[in-house]
Amino acid sequence: MNWANRLTISRLFMAFILLGLLEVNFPYAKSMALLVFIIAGITDYLDGYLARNVYGVTSFGSLMDPVTDKILVCAAFVSFAELGFVKAIVVVIIIAREFAVTGLRLLAMDSGKVISAGKWGKHKTVWQIVAVIVILLGIAIRQDVLIGLGKSTEFLANYDFAFGIIAHVVSVAVAAITVASGWMYLHQHRALFMRHM
Repeated sequence: MNWANRLTISRLFMAFILLGLLEVNFPYAKSMALLVFIIAGITDYLDGYLARNVYGVTSFGSLMDPVTDKILVCAAFVSFAELGFVKAIVVVIIIAREFAVTGLRLLAMDSGKVISAGKWGKHKTVWQIVAVIVILLGIAIRQDVLIGLGKSTEFLANYDFAFGIIAHVVSVAVAAITVASGWMYLHQHRALFMRHM
């Protein structure tokens, strides 16, 4: 296994670390969760660079790179829903899209083809990463900065209200982009569905 694929697999472990850090309640855990997610985003760029310029693109990488991205992002959004920052319906939309596209890729593999991440899929991934970073940053500021500075209950309530609106708007926008990119994948490869029906 080359280093591009090792970096891809490392994001699976980072997803579980992220989940753990968002669940526990010790100092700076949320800031560490933000750092883990940023590192995972960097590995996503690096494994793509190495695959294109050093090792060559492999079928394993073409399949697993988007899968590990999905697991990482879905893990973050499930945690956000559990913490009350994102509506459950947004998480269901994101996960449903990811299952649909993964199913499409499996159908393609059955036909001897590999569907790599296209332009729409890459846009979706970028905006999902941006949304997760924004929400993680907001959580980290509240838990690791504002509480540490001893801000009043009223101040924290105002922060929670403003941040709640931001998290809601960002997550709904990402859900819309996710649906649009999923529709593009399914529309472009609709012949696969017709062939297997």
